[in-house]
Amino acid sequence: MQAENVNPRIKDRPLFNGTRALKDDRFQMVLFTTRLVRITLTNVSVTDEGGYFCQLYTDDTHHQVATLSVLVPPETPTIEVTQEAVEGAEVELTCLSPRSKPPATLRWFKDRREITGVVSQQETGKTVSVSSTIRLPVERKDNGAPVSCEAFHPALGGQKRVRHYRLDVNFAPTVRIIPPTGILREGDSLSLTCSVTGNPLPRNVQWSRINDSLPDRVEVSGPTLQVSRLSQLYNGTYLCQAQNNYGRAADHYTLLVYETVSVTTMVLPTSHPATSHPTTLLTPSYGPEPRETVSVTTMVLPTSHPATSHPTTLLTPSYGPEPRDPGAVVETHTAMPYAVIGGILALLVFTVICVLIITIWCSVRQKGSYLTHEASGLDEHGEVQEAFLNGSDATQGKKEYLL
Repeated sequence: MQAENVNPRIKDRPLFNGTRALKDDRFQMVLFTTRLVRITLTNVSVTDEGGYFCQLYTDDTHHQVATLSVLVPPETPTIEVTQEAVEGAEVELTCLSPRSKPPATLRWFKDRREITGVVSQQETGKTVSVSSTIRLPVERKDNGAPVSCEAFHPALGGQKRVRHYRLDVNFAPTVRIIPPTGILREGDSLSLTCSVTGNPLPRNVQWSRINDSLPDRVEVSGPTLQVSRLSQLYNGTYLCQAQNNYGRAADHYTLLVYETVSVTTMVLPTSHPATSHPTTLLTPSYGPEPRETVSVTTMVLPTSHPATSHPTTLLTPSYGPEPRDPGAVVETHTAMPYAVIGGILALLVFTVICVLIITIWCSVRQKGSYLTHEASGLDEHGEVQEAFLNGSDATQGKKEYLL
C-alpha cells in the first residue's frame, strides 16, 4: 500500500471490515514511511479472507482495496473400506480428503495403473470435502496388492499427498503335505509338514489316519507330524485338514514302510587251505503286494580237496504276505576265473596255429611229390627214345615205362 503527497500529521489506519486491524496481535506494522505502509499477518486462516482497505486522509479521502484469498491445502487423504474383500467378489474403496480450498483432485493407482473413481464434493463453510470411490474385483492373488490414493492441490506447489493401502482379500485355505524323499524302511524316521495358506490363516491343523487312529508314537506339533522309528504298523493314508471362516481344505499322504534288506556273509572251513570261493544265497519272497524281502548270504562250503574250494549258490525262496520292495535291488557278483579263461584262449590260439602249420606242410609235401614223379617220367621217356634208336623192343619198353 502506498500513499503519495502525505504529510507527517496524516495517520494511515489499516482497516478490515471497518475495524482497525492492528488491534489483532497477528497484524504487525513492519514499515511506515511517507510513501509506503506495510503490514504482515501471521497464522492466516480461511476466516481472514476478504478485502483490506488502505485509506489516505487529506483534503480528500482516498482508499485502495486489496482482496485476500486464502488457499487451504488438503491433508493426507484417508482410505475407507465399506465391506470385507472376499475372493471372487468386489471390494469398494473410498478415498476422502475432508477439507481443502479449492477442492483437491484425487487420483487412484493400482500396480502403477490409474483407476478412475466416482468423485463427489461437499461444501463445509468456505472449504470443500472431496471423496473418490472405486470398485475392484479381487482374487486371492490380489491379497496384499498395493493401492494408493493421491491428492493434488495448487497450494502444494507441485507436490502431492499420498495414502497407501494394501488389499486384504479373504479366501478359503489350501493344504499341501510335503512328502519325504526316497524309500522308507523299518527303523527310518519320518517327518511330514502340512503347508497351509489362507486368509485368515487357519489357527489349527488336524492330522488323522484314514480308517484308523494315529499310532501311539506319532508326535504332532502344529503343522508337523513326526515318527522317530518306523515299522510296517505305521502304513496307511495320513490326512491333514485346515479350516477358516471361508472354507475347508485337506491333503493326504500314503505311507509305505518296507522291510529292511539283510546281507549276511559266511565263510566255512574247507579241506582246501589255499583258496575259497564265495557262495551267494538269494532269498526272494512271494506275495500279493509289490514288496519283497531278499537275504544275500555268502558262504564257503568244505570240500575234499586241500587246494581249492568250489562256489555253491543256494536259492531259498521266502513266502509271506509282505509285498515286494521295488527299491530293493540285489546284484549277485560271481568271481570270474580269469586265469582259466586265459588258458583256454591260449590253447585255442595254439591249436589254430598248429592246424595251419600242418595244412601248409601237407600242401608243400604233395606238390614236391608231384614234381618228383613228373621228373621221373621225363627220364623214362628219354630211355624209351634211346631204345627205339637202338632197335630194341619199343612196345615192351613203352609198356614198361608206362607202368
